Amino acid sequence: MKRARFLGGAASVALWPRRGFATTLNAAVSVAARHASGAIGVFARTLSPGEPLVAYRAFELFPTASIIKVLVMATAYAMDEIAPGTLAHEIVFDRGIDLIGGSDFMTDQQDGARFAVKQLIVPMIQVSDNTAANMLIGYFGTDTINGIGAQAGLTQTHLGRKFLNVGAIVHHHDNVSTPADMGRLLYLIERGAHEGTATIASAPHCRSMVKIMLGQTDRDGIPEGLPPRTPIANKTGEITGTRNDIAIVNPFGEAPLILAIMTRDVTDYRAAYSAIHAVARAAYRSA
Repeated sequence: MKRARFLGGAASVALWPRRGFATTLNAAVSVAARHASGAIGVFARTLSPGEPLVAYRAFELFPTASIIKVLVMATAYAMDEIAPGTLAHEIVFDRGIDLIGGSDFMTDQQDGARFAVKQLIVPMIQVSDNTAANMLIGYFGTDTINGIGAQAGLTQTHLGRKFLNVGAIVHHHDNVSTPADMGRLLYLIERGAHEGTATIASAPHCRSMVKIMLGQTDRDGIPEGLPPRTPIANKTGEITGTRNDIAIVNPFGEAPLILAIMTRDVTDYRAAYSAIHAVARAAYRSA
């Protein structure tokens, strides 16, 4: 089996000894957690009904960083179901007001340029453009975004502020979620896309979201732990002390894997990434 052959070789280069490599997913996650340089939460499942493959600290709150942008994207598509034409609505870019750091795409755009909602979703997800995200948050509003999340069953997810909003950060208006909530969000998107049924949005809209996530440019987290050329629709998130990655592995294959890995209080980012890679390998083998 390709997964087994890959993992047999990959395990030998992990930071911990080969003889200590766990034989079950739960044990593997526990081993990885001890080497994560901070707290790590993991949620993994397939599309099959029943219990998740693993839920390790999966219901604890973690900072989302940019992975909450997937909820912003899902809100746009969900609202297009309620108000057709939402994705085509144009938002005017004001460089003096809108432009913030971490905006590789929007930095190159002209003042006064007009962007359809759907156009802004792509850089928000694929290059994690903060300005594009804030323009969408401003258009929909945090109440609407949180409302869509609540309707989808994301009971512990909260978008409290725009990105790089220093005033909101000082007043502890945080963006938080859990691995279980983020796993549920990806499950709904993938179930809609894979099974052709309406979930958080229609099946065509869910397939569009998966295709956008497949274009993610940051591959240092979950993808780095899996075999080259494995199709992975993911979204990463990074702030001080946090390295997150959530992914749908093989989204258009026969057995997709939903995986959400979140961290906090990290002091050694290399160790955190090694833990993420180890968890991804173990979950991939178990799915």
